[in-house]
Amino acid sequence: MQDIGVYKQAIDRALAEQDLPKSPERLYAPINYILSLGGKRLRPVLTLMACDCFGGDYQKAVPAAMAVELFHNFSLIHDDIMDQAPLRRGHQTVHYKWDLNTGILSGDALLILAYRYFESYPPEVFSALSQLFSQTAIEVCEGQQYDMDFEQLEEVGKDQYLKMINYKTAVLVGAAMKMGAIVAGVDQVQQDLIYEFGRSLGLAFQLQDDYLDAFGDPEVFGKQLGGDILSGKKTYLYITALENADTNQRATLLSLYEDGAMQADQKVNQVKALFEATGATQAIQKAIKQQTHHGFSQLQQADLSEQAKAHLADFGRALMSRNV
Repeated sequence: MQDIGVYKQAIDRALAEQDLPKSPERLYAPINYILSLGGKRLRPVLTLMACDCFGGDYQKAVPAAMAVELFHNFSLIHDDIMDQAPLRRGHQTVHYKWDLNTGILSGDALLILAYRYFESYPPEVFSALSQLFSQTAIEVCEGQQYDMDFEQLEEVGKDQYLKMINYKTAVLVGAAMKMGAIVAGVDQVQQDLIYEFGRSLGLAFQLQDDYLDAFGDPEVFGKQLGGDILSGKKTYLYITALENADTNQRATLLSLYEDGAMQADQKVNQVKALFEATGATQAIQKAIKQQTHHGFSQLQQADLSEQAKAHLADFGRALMSRNV
């Protein structure tokens, strides 16, 4: 098994070696731009890692990993359009740098290019990868729709929220790992176990994001804390706080979320105090541990060497202990 950096280098090299057409420039320049902005490359790295851990040649999983990375960036372009976001990774978003129509079309092209990466595999592998990819893609779209629907709802339940982040975030992490297992040639049982490990990590990862947005270290986090609070997002923290609050706490929390005139720092601090007073902070940390534990239990059942299990478990622990 390789160091994480080796997998990331393989992805970076494949991205650099892409030979996209030069024309029409306004279609392909935005694609090159979004792919050049970097990022953790978490999902494609997991594809290579899973393949390697199951005894496959991780280099053979690079096309599948590239499909995952291109799909992820397609979703980012369209998410930024829907969120009207001006910045992505500290740079202008595609639709701000060019225009809305360019963002839509370049995102569409990225999705199609992602599918083309499966063409290098033999028919049975191509079929398994493309079926998984299509199912995952529609689930990601469903998750995004649930997220937008929540903006119109006064209240959202925890089960609804977990379903939304499962589709919007976690299923792509699970699929990325399952693709590596498919390329390695392992059976369906092993594919499903590693998928469930990845999906659970994805859920824990998103819950950790929710927590860090409010309670991260501002010196490390790199941006203003409380972005979800200021934008009125119904996160796990908010939903749990509402469920646990007494009458006065509930009224205060709802009032704070509706108050658009209050100074940002004051609003964030008051909401965070309510999160702590209602036990929402303890609840989200418990949920993160539960999802991580479930993922590790699936990993232990997989037909992997103890070294491979330890390698994947260490990676999962590193994700859950991050500060950014």
